[in-house]
Amino acid sequence: MTTDDMDRETTHSAEDDPRNRDILIYVDGALKHRDEAKVSVYDSGFMLGDGMWEGLRLYNGKWAFLDDHLDRLYDSCKAVALDIGLTRAELVQALEETRLANGMTHDVHCRLMVTRGVKVRPFQHPSLSRSGPTIVIIMEHSKPVDTLQSKGIRLATVPQVRGLPMSQDAKYNSHSKLNCVIACIQAEQAGADEGLMLDPHGFVNTTNACNFFIVRKGEVWTSTGDYCMNGVTRHKVIELCRQDGIPVFERNFSLIDAYSADEAFLTGTFGAQTPVAEIDGRRIGNDDGKGPIFARIRTLYKSLVENDTR
Repeated sequence: MTTDDMDRETTHSAEDDPRNRDILIYVDGALKHRDEAKVSVYDSGFMLGDGMWEGLRLYNGKWAFLDDHLDRLYDSCKAVALDIGLTRAELVQALEETRLANGMTHDVHCRLMVTRGVKVRPFQHPSLSRSGPTIVIIMEHSKPVDTLQSKGIRLATVPQVRGLPMSQDAKYNSHSKLNCVIACIQAEQAGADEGLMLDPHGFVNTTNACNFFIVRKGEVWTSTGDYCMNGVTRHKVIELCRQDGIPVFERNFSLIDAYSADEAFLTGTFGAQTPVAEIDGRRIGNDDGKGPIFARIRTLYKSLVENDTR
């Protein structure tokens, strides 16, 4: 790994926080120091990527848009016949126990993971997972680095695409992320921070980690949502635009539209909205992807979070 690789920033670049060296991690009902938190090599998540996860953000002691995230998690697990084994109330209690044990109140990111559990033999069939699900909750003090807003993200269009729903539906927030990892590697090899992925028809879709938006002549465009993770933050941004009178469209569009956009940004639970300064070497707009619409959406979203976490 080169110095440039280590210095490269992504939409998940966070400030270093020494408190994370001693966090407690929830593993199947027990809280364990991060050095002791482990799952079996027979776990279906490790062995096959057979599991679902959610990323949550803590503000003022409350998880933002918690119901939206839990809806997605429980719906996804039901769709793949994965029994979480906990009610929503019990899962929320596990989140709260982990938060309190770590003394966390603000600028915290959580990765909540549910797998099909430990297998009796190292093979694919779901019936071999007989001990019930594995549930892991990792919480870290995590604040995006300031430079994500000041200089933005550089994207490179990659050959890896988001596939058709009948192969592996991108709407699943599954542990099987190799498709996105390959896109990330391709972007790094092209000298960019993240990969801009197309859909099977060649239309602009999403990045390897976040949902993608452009602004053209005062209009906000994003993909149809047919081939991407329908992110909670993505949905909130679309709702906010509609409520505030900002024209917003979920539509097919091509790279030519993205290259000539006035503004561009990514959405995700961790970074909220992150400007896109460059796509395939083309500078976006006059201020590294930022502009009046981006600033307006950032303000609206911040107010929405504050109202949801009072």
